[in-house]
Amino acid sequence: METVWHFLQQGGITMIPLGLCSVVALAIVIEKAFSLQRRKVLTPEVMSVISSITSPKDIELVTAVCQKHNGPLSNIVRTALEHRALPREEMKEIIVDKGRQEVRILERGLVALETVAAISPLLGLFGTVLGILKIFRIISQMGVGQASALAGGIAEALITTIVGLAIGIPALVVYNYFTKRAENFVLDIEEQTADLLLKIRSFTPPAGAHPGRANV
Repeated sequence: METVWHFLQQGGITMIPLGLCSVVALAIVIEKAFSLQRRKVLTPEVMSVISSITSPKDIELVTAVCQKHNGPLSNIVRTALEHRALPREEMKEIIVDKGRQEVRILERGLVALETVAAISPLLGLFGTVLGILKIFRIISQMGVGQASALAGGIAEALITTIVGLAIGIPALVVYNYFTKRAENFVLDIEEQTADLLLKIRSFTPPAGAHPGRANV
């Protein structure tokens, strides 16, 4: 532990913002690891009941399941069912708006993670510049014979670069992974919602149909 602490101390003041970046990145990764679980986004119970719809009477069952199991898919499906009596274009617009809201929730925090991935190497480079300036200052004051003094500046220059890359590279990889995962969930939600709307429209009789036929 003392060796690690000594290593971090040698990085100088730049290690403070780098440390903050690592904490932010870790917090976002943990949160996304939980919130982007497939079961939490694409609730199996909702998907199952959508696939089993065969008549207008099943719509109420879908509504009940969506109310019981909260999540992005259930929220969008519930919105679609609540506005199913509207004209097709109006209902589509409402569903798209609701979808955008859920996408923003799914992607919440990813911009911050992307920022950490971008600035961490730059902070490491900044620390490198500070370390080099420290070396030149020591040379101007003591000459090149003070090896131990020069070593401190060299260590600061190298350590901040290493730490910046060690934070930035994994953060970028994880950002791309979670972004792609969120995009795939959005496509799955759109597919499930489209399937539901097709079934709802199939229960709605065309204009001029006999009033005794099923309607929703």
